[in-house]
Amino acid sequence: MNSASSPSTLDTAPSPVKTPDQIKPKHKGSAQLFKNPVLERLTHTHIALPVSIFLITAAGSLYYGLTHGFINGISAFGLFLLGWFMFTFVEYAMHRYLYHIPATTPKRAKFQYTMHGVHHEYPKDKTRLAMPPIVTVFVASLLFFIFKLIFGSYVFGILAGFTFGYALYLFVHYAIHAYSPPKNFLKVWWTHHAQHHYRQDEIAFGVSSTLWDHIIGTMPSKKPSE
Repeated sequence: MNSASSPSTLDTAPSPVKTPDQIKPKHKGSAQLFKNPVLERLTHTHIALPVSIFLITAAGSLYYGLTHGFINGISAFGLFLLGWFMFTFVEYAMHRYLYHIPATTPKRAKFQYTMHGVHHEYPKDKTRLAMPPIVTVFVASLLFFIFKLIFGSYVFGILAGFTFGYALYLFVHYAIHAYSPPKNFLKVWWTHHAQHHYRQDEIAFGVSSTLWDHIIGTMPSKKPSE
């Protein structure tokens, strides 16, 4: 998502890593991130796999919590909404502060390009719009243990809402980049994200929701930039 460390050390592709100001969107092709073919293949995935994993995690978490008495119908609904709300903030914060970390050193530039800059350079690359399945399973498992430690038995409702939010984010992000904008109210998602990609990347960090852009003040200006 400039110079970098030695490719032979990190097994990265020989092409130079670009800083955010050097990246120009390309609508065809895909960047090579690693020389090792196995590592390179693992950076690509079909969107249906991670979306399915997170939806199954959400449904399974709710089912287990309800059937084993950890949560009831009313609390499950409230915890689900809380988890979803939490995800909208994490989505915004990760996108703004991690994926757009200032490329002040070669290592930071390489991290930023690998994690997110490559997406800005090849926004139409459908195979790099989500994490590989093995990473998705790891993230879902890690979220369970973190939420279990913090929230106890409430984990089953919160994890369900959080992973549902994650699945929704992946689906919306894929749809924005893979399909033309719809001619209805859903077009706001396409327009919002396009501002981030093609106008300036310091605005419009929300993807599945514009809530935190409104709250924190990173909504795009309605007037064209001069």
